[in-house]
Amino acid sequence: MKSKFVRILLAVAATFTFSALAQTGSAATPSTSGPGAATSAPATSVPSTGTKVGTINIQDAIFASNEGRRDGEALQKKFEPKQAELKSQNDELEAMKKQLSTQQDKLNEEALANLKKQIESKQKVFDRAVQDAQEDYGNQNQEIAGRILQKMAPLIVKYSQDNGFGIIVDTSKPWPQSNVLWWGEAVDITKAVIEAYNVQSGVPAPAAPAGGAAKPTAPRAPGATTTPKPTTPPSK
Repeated sequence: MKSKFVRILLAVAATFTFSALAQTGSAATPSTSGPGAATSAPATSVPSTGTKVGTINIQDAIFASNEGRRDGEALQKKFEPKQAELKSQNDELEAMKKQLSTQQDKLNEEALANLKKQIESKQKVFDRAVQDAQEDYGNQNQEIAGRILQKMAPLIVKYSQDNGFGIIVDTSKPWPQSNVLWWGEAVDITKAVIEAYNVQSGVPAPAAPAGGAAKPTAPRAPGATTTPKPTTPPSK
């Protein structure tokens, strides 16, 4: 049975809202209303003769870029002490709960009441600490994403126009969370955008981790999972 700490950490990964990027005109004129803003100004018409429909996983594009990987890894490193601190608090709580479970029949009424009170108090402190860490991590993760998106959005628009695309759909969220049921590799521009942005940013690729290079993804807390996108048509 997973501890409450692990279950909570599964939800630590920040949520990204990039709906404005689906409107190419909006992406062409990114807003600078505040630091780390991940939304853009109201959409405006962008002349285009393209008719193709393309897709992009904007979250992957941001955090698989050299700049996104560098900043995402730095953020995870920054939060390692906090994760260790929360784990220590959780271990202490679990030990106390185990003591309550195994010794409650042996403890007198006063000792039992004191133990329950300690557990309740520590649980409140722990829950608050986790909530604060989630919010802090999420805000900083969002700031990274918004900052990179402001620079990447015009590049996406230009690439789309240059290659005959009339619309680009964000596939960051899997169906049914988004309206995109399936898409083929041929129309996905994520890799091309990452490569172009790496050239534009001039940020070198981070060193590969020991044991071989792993596919870069959005920074997330230990234990967080992602849902793979479909790459083949659904069976008839």
